[in-house]
Amino acid sequence: MLKVVDVSKNFGGLQALDHIQLHLEQNRIYGLIGPNGAGKTTLFNLVTGLLPVSGGSIQFQDEELTSLPPHQIARLGIARTFQNIRLFPTMSVLENVLVAQNIHTQSGIPSLFQFKGQREKKLREEAEALLQQMGLWEKHGELSSDLAYGEQRRLEIARALALQPTLLLLDEPAGGMNEAETEELLDRIQEIRNTGKTIFLIEHDMSVVMGICDYIYVLNFGKLIAQGTPEKIQANEAVIEAYLGREER
Repeated sequence: MLKVVDVSKNFGGLQALDHIQLHLEQNRIYGLIGPNGAGKTTLFNLVTGLLPVSGGSIQFQDEELTSLPPHQIARLGIARTFQNIRLFPTMSVLENVLVAQNIHTQSGIPSLFQFKGQREKKLREEAEALLQQMGLWEKHGELSSDLAYGEQRRLEIARALALQPTLLLLDEPAGGMNEAETEELLDRIQEIRNTGKTIFLIEHDMSVVMGICDYIYVLNFGKLIAQGTPEKIQANEAVIEAYLGREER
């Protein structure tokens, strides 16, 4: 599905990523872990077109992404959330999802002849279903800024799902959540995977990563130092030394 081939990223004289190789397959959950500054979010920014690569290739379903702008990458089927919540605070919960669906609507003169009312009704039904899926329908009329923190995180995921992606990138989805919120999030992510989507997540909460991921990649100082199942990663000496610590063994 997604192939990251020999990808590097430089910021002036700083090499943030050094010849990274990744391969993601359909309908699996992948984790990306490593210390702060390891290059995790930079890699997400390269995949989604927010930053240009300095070298290498990123392919999604055999389509080269490195020359495409973010909106075209989104149309191909890649959506993401961000480490910092980026909702529209003065819009309702439902409106936040409806806005994201704009990528699938037509504009200009041709749209006048496409039974606009029926299309809008279908999109609204899809938005309502997403809020049901993320456990937020009862609050669809509330302002997004009035939601609890964990609910705002789930609304971000619902908005990303409104793009109808086949690959969903989640940047620290459990960041700042309490234990109960984290448990609910894990259930929701599993449900998303069960719909046939691939999920690629950055997360510092090792209980989340080890409990939900099928396969994990580990970055340190911009280099890929390990990859494998959660069991293999937990036993990897290089990962323990760089990130997990001895108490995680």
